Amino acid sequence: MMDYDKLVSEHIRVLPPSGIRKFFDIVSEMKDAISLGVGEPDFVTPWTVREAGIYSLEKGHTHYSANAGIMELRQEISAYLSRKYGLEYDAKTETLVTVGGSEAIDLLFRAVIKEGDEVLVPEPSFVCYKPCAVMAGGAAVPIPTSEKDDFRLTADMLESKITERSKLLVLPYPNNPTGAIMKREDLEEIARVVEKHNLFVLSDEIYSELTYDGKHVSFASIDGMWERTVTVNGFSKAFAMTGWRLGYACGPAPVIKAMTKIHQYGIMCAPTTSQYAAVEAMRSCDDEVEYMRNEYNHRRRIMVNAFREMGLSCFEPLGAFYVFPNISSTGLSSEEFATQLLYEEKVAVVPGTAFGESGEGFIRCSYAYSIKSIEKALERIASFVERRTKKD
Repeated sequence: MMDYDKLVSEHIRVLPPSGIRKFFDIVSEMKDAISLGVGEPDFVTPWTVREAGIYSLEKGHTHYSANAGIMELRQEISAYLSRKYGLEYDAKTETLVTVGGSEAIDLLFRAVIKEGDEVLVPEPSFVCYKPCAVMAGGAAVPIPTSEKDDFRLTADMLESKITERSKLLVLPYPNNPTGAIMKREDLEEIARVVEKHNLFVLSDEIYSELTYDGKHVSFASIDGMWERTVTVNGFSKAFAMTGWRLGYACGPAPVIKAMTKIHQYGIMCAPTTSQYAAVEAMRSCDDEVEYMRNEYNHRRRIMVNAFREMGLSCFEPLGAFYVFPNISSTGLSSEEFATQLLYEEKVAVVPGTAFGESGEGFIRCSYAYSIKSIEKALERIASFVERRTKKD
């Protein structure tokens, strides 16, 4: 009889499942439940983008594209990053179109990490960094950030975790799950440490269009950091294109070449229809992006104020579309709070521990939902918190 435990690779078998998904499986079968857990825009992809995808099918663009993506899209990506963030990349050699930003992250890890290399990961942060480091043969080194520092990575925090095996730093800002951002002066401090220790950087900027306190600053635009950085971004969050599965990576040609090599063997190319649609998104959707950003900002304020009125400490998120309230005053762990809330009030949130140990005492709530759903969910959460407070 087949022993599947022995069949499956040890370093894959011991990987924990995503801490985000299990609550979604429950809520999908729960009548009248409200989810604040999904990190996905509630907006439909702009019509002009959908129309461009449809037109590409009508024109018969149903074949493989070049491995790195259609040149028209790579040129638009290059122009977009120049226009938005002052970054200059050659469309032919320094730009790679991927199946979502997540593939770009995985490709970089596999392209540069050797057995035993350490990947420095600020936490709380997106769930894929640590598993990708392990699957690439490396070791993930968490760098806990805290509410008192606005969940920013500081130079001292980074210095404290660097060893002779440190190779890659992940910069996940604007941050999922906290909504934290890094300003230019913050990034300049990090840049000095990066240069001092000869680190390479993955700058995950998937939420770069969703900032609410000034313009996003890309890490590669900091003096000396272009040659040390691969910038990862995509279309899912800003353009409401999650289902189109399209992202990109830009960086020094030798690194992009290595990433493209892995991509061509494992994926071949990103979906052709999605690529043609993305060209239109970058060319003509600035107004739609601004509209969605303004809507998120309105919802953000509603949610932050509501949690504070409940008596919970709530850091003000200045990026992405998440709120990360501190629920430790209820006496419950993050997991207990999320589980009991789901079964008692039929509201799904994500425990902070899904994003690293430093997420204990917090929950992640997405405001990528209608105001009606948000307000109804907040009423239920307020009732839950009030009961827990009275018990104390």
